[in-house]
Amino acid sequence: MELAYVSLTLNISADLQSLFTWNTKQVFVFLAAEYETSKNSLNQISLWDGIIASKEHAKFWTHTSNKYRFIDQGSNLRGKEFNLTLHWHVMPKTGKMFADKLVMSGYRLPKEYR
Repeated sequence: MELAYVSLTLNISADLQSLFTWNTKQVFVFLAAEYETSKNSLNQISLWDGIIASKEHAKFWTHTSNKYRFIDQGSNLRGKEFNLTLHWHVMPKTGKMFADKLVMSGYRLPKEYR
């Protein structure tokens, strides 16, 4: 099986301060590349993640490369569209965890690469 590694430069900015209430312990946030194949309607590759421990750190901007490998196994992504999706999971001090996401569509890898 052919493997291709994709390296991305990411500019991630978000204001998640509204997620913090008296009951918020922390927020886990991650950026994933998501795409469809004939076998799976949803494939996810985690590219970056972080833990936000307080409201003061919940409005952020980071310029980084992908923290985890973006691997195209078997050339499924050549020339195909994918989404970048920012997910967040609110971990409360007590009660049920809450999750949501923001989908950013329209990304595409080249048809040919090494």
